[in-house]
Parts: sequence; structure tokens; C-alpha cells
Amino acid sequence: MEFFNSALGKNISFVHPAYFIISGFIGIPNIKFYYVFLFFVYVVSVLGNTAVMAVIYLDHNLRAPKYIMVFNLAFVDLFGSSALVPKLLDIFLFDHRYIPYNDCLTFLFFCYTCLSMQTLNLVGLCYDRLIAIIFPLHYHLKVTHRFIFSLIASFWVFVIFVVLIAVGLLTRLSFCKSVLINSFFCDHGQIYKLACNDSSPSFAISKLLPVLLIWLPLMFILFSYLYIAYALSKVATVQERVKAFKTCTAHLSLVAIYFIPILITFTMSSKIHPNGRIINLSLSSVFPPMLNPIIYVLQTQEIKESVKKLFKIRKQHKIMTKKANMK
Repeated sequence: MEFFNSALGKNISFVHPAYFIISGFIGIPNIKFYYVFLFFVYVVSVLGNTAVMAVIYLDHNLRAPKYIMVFNLAFVDLFGSSALVPKLLDIFLFDHRYIPYNDCLTFLFFCYTCLSMQTLNLVGLCYDRLIAIIFPLHYHLKVTHRFIFSLIASFWVFVIFVVLIAVGLLTRLSFCKSVLINSFFCDHGQIYKLACNDSSPSFAISKLLPVLLIWLPLMFILFSYLYIAYALSKVATVQERVKAFKTCTAHLSLVAIYFIPILITFTMSSKIHPNGRIINLSLSSVFPPMLNPIIYVLQTQEIKESVKKLFKIRKQHKIMTKKANMK
């Protein structure tokens, strides 16, 4: 019962600090140039994801269920980058390392929600490829607009619910000594370790979150592609195998870009220097949102054709406007 009393006790008073301090990098000269680099990555991310959403919205040929999921991925990337990078620049470039308690928990909520939604979006896109290759004749019956909207909505509800539990448990902690967070943002794992009362519920949720939002999605994706590979091995010709596999290359690229840095951090966390951990986590937070739209534009034929068509329409509109002005 002590486990639940520390988290849910109604008659327990908690000591909440006025603020937390974000440590960031330790002992690295001229580190502000790294944050300037993150700013340029953020600008490219905003432009790229905005462009992908605009193309999908403007081209009615891209209203297929798959591209609704791609639109949601671009939205999450844009939202997540905007929640993280501007605040990082404010903290470290303008030296505002003191973050009010409530602001820190809000910062944590939005960062964790968007990072978690990225993994579930990859699960949704993986399911799309799985059905398209394994059950091509039933694809339009199984992957409908209604199903995709329901899937996306369930992802959002699940992630928000889980992250709210994690944030809620942090509010049941008392902070009596240090308020220094050894990270580049309001990191859940670093915050609950500062508590001076029983932090067992937060410790438990810190172990559960990676399982629910990283390991299980990754296992689903890996087993799906093993099944896809097995199914493709039964296809008669090599050309058909290559053609089917090409439809998965964009998604596989996104999976590799997102999961590899996170897996390195989790599996080697005890051996990585705190500065190395910050670099790895910060890059894995900002690079996928920048690269995702580039990968989808370069590797998805429908989006490439749509971009060309939109540029062609715009060019023709300029020519007609110019001719009209000459008259």
C-alpha cells in the first residue's frame, strides 16, 4: 500500500520547488554554436513538414488513407520540433536555465507526447505496408479512411493518457534538495530522481513508458517486416520482390533514423558520458522531423509527382498572369 499512498495519498503535503534548473552540457567551450546548428535544423524541419502537409492538403490524389497517416506524422514532427527547439534556444542561448515548476512539467508533457506519437505513427505506416503487401486484394477494405482516422485518434488518446499519468505522478513528489536537472530539457527520468520522498510509482512508470512506446512498437515493426520478407520470398520473380520492397524503403528509412539513436542511448546509457547522452538524445529529437519530409518527397513517387504538378500549375499561373498584364 505504501506504493499507492505515496502517489495517491490525499492527506500528504508535497514540497514543490519554485523552479528547476536545466544543466545542459558541462565543460564544452563554444557550445552555443551547437544550439545555432539546432536552430537551422529546426528551420529546415518547419519548412519541410509544412510543405508535406500543404502538398497532401492541396492534391486530392493524396487523400488516400496512407497519406492521412503521413500528414499526421508531419504534423507531429512540426509540433514536436516547435515544442522543443525554441525552448532549448531560450534556455541555452539566452541563458534562461531557471524554469518554473509548472512550466517544466508542461514542457515535459508536450515533448514526451510528440516523441511518443512518432513511434506510433511509424506503427501505423508499418501496418499500411503490411496489409498492402500481404493482403493486396483486401487493402481497400481493411485500410479505410474511417479506420485510419480511428487509429490516429486512438494513438493520440493513448499517448496523452500515459504521459499525463507520468506527469501526474511527478506532482506527488517532494523536492527538498537539488533542483538541477542533468539534461537538455525537463526529462522525466532526471526529475523523479531528485525527489526526497518515495518515488517508486514514477520509477515504475519510467520503466513502463519505454516498453509501451518504444519496445512494443519496435517489436511490431520488426515482426511485420519479417512477415513481409517471408511473404515476398514466396513471390515468383525477383522483379516483383524488388517492386514490393521499394514501397517499404521510405518507411524503413524513417524507422532506422528514429530508433537507432534511441536504442544506442538505452543500451549503452551507463557507458555514455552525460554530454554524449545529451547530444545523442537532442539529435534523435530534431533530426527525424527534419529528414522525414525529405525522405518521403524523394522516395514516394506519388508525392514527387504531386510536387511537380503543383510547381507546374504555379508556373502556368504566372505565365497567364504575365500575359494578362501585357494586354
